[in-house]
Amino acid sequence: MALIYLDNAATTLHKPPEVGEAVLRALGSVGNAARGAHGSALDASRTVYDLRCALARLFHCPRPDHVAFTINSTMALNIAILGAIPDGAHVIATDLEHNSVLRPLQKLIDEHGCAVSYVPADRQGRIDLCAFSSLLEPETKAVVCTHASNLTGEVLDLEKIGAFARAHGLLFIVDASQTAGSIPINMEAMGIDILCFTGHKSLMGPQGTGGLCVRPGVEVRALLEGGSGVQTYERRQPSAYPTRLEAGTLNVHGLAGLLAALSWIEQTGVDVIGEKERALSRRFYEGVSKIPGVTVYGDFSKRFRAPIVSVNVGSVDSSEIADILAQDYDIAVRAGAHCAPRMHAALGTVEQGAVRFSFSYFNTAADADAAIAALREITVSVS
Repeated sequence: MALIYLDNAATTLHKPPEVGEAVLRALGSVGNAARGAHGSALDASRTVYDLRCALARLFHCPRPDHVAFTINSTMALNIAILGAIPDGAHVIATDLEHNSVLRPLQKLIDEHGCAVSYVPADRQGRIDLCAFSSLLEPETKAVVCTHASNLTGEVLDLEKIGAFARAHGLLFIVDASQTAGSIPINMEAMGIDILCFTGHKSLMGPQGTGGLCVRPGVEVRALLEGGSGVQTYERRQPSAYPTRLEAGTLNVHGLAGLLAALSWIEQTGVDVIGEKERALSRRFYEGVSKIPGVTVYGDFSKRFRAPIVSVNVGSVDSSEIADILAQDYDIAVRAGAHCAPRMHAALGTVEQGAVRFSFSYFNTAADADAAIAALREITVSVS
């Protein structure tokens, strides 16, 4: 039985073939970016520069040199949240956030005298955008939010949130982990000051790649300090972007794979990728929502969503359902809390968790149908 991989919200397993080929080629050819003038070092520097340009095009970041690389979106969000929000500030976030946002914000509360208010989600995982205004305080300095929930697939209207942030002079930090590469993002049009992304999800690159795009004029303090390949005699990390946020050797082998993925995405089209993924998740939703005993979470009256469908079967623990899917049907999903504690609290699934099915461009209608059939059989067997 061939593996049906439906855990793409965690990481995409199936990549364009060019990605692996680029990583393998880089392993035998590129040196260390910004650490030499010989050919292999220059090849590394060109790879990094070309990727900065590709990401700036994808996200409409005004300057490629304001695209800085990290090992994932968690690191990027830590850099953005801890490096750009001042001590004593009040911050507005939402119940949709991942722990990559929640925990750095908690650190601001515990160690930097900050306060955080959360826009609440209802039992379907929706938020009221008007609630942002109701949470505004004199000390509010920033809005931090995800583009889409990794649990329900709810997509937030970044243009409206960005307009609110601009109107009140607030820093706007966005976690695009679930949308970069499959939903269009325009930093300028959406008023985004710092966009954080990871390479291994819908950007279809290798694990260990990610970064942040910083709007010119926004100041972000360095989280790490160390070797940079330039300005060696400076006692502290150089202040110019992107070097100030990139201490140490970059994962150029992984970034070469991400560059190949970006080239494939540009050729295929973000809209084309997203539409196929949404069609697959919609097909799955329409099938499982008709199964007696299955609860589906999220608002599916909205067609524009991330390709995520989370469910539960009766009162059975979500991990038990995921184990049956893996062992008996060779279907890979994610169960549990999904690093989204506030959203589970809003949905009422803290104890049970949820079984998350998440789709990629490389999934098929047959994959969705097989998952529907498996869930139908499981529901009968455990009832």
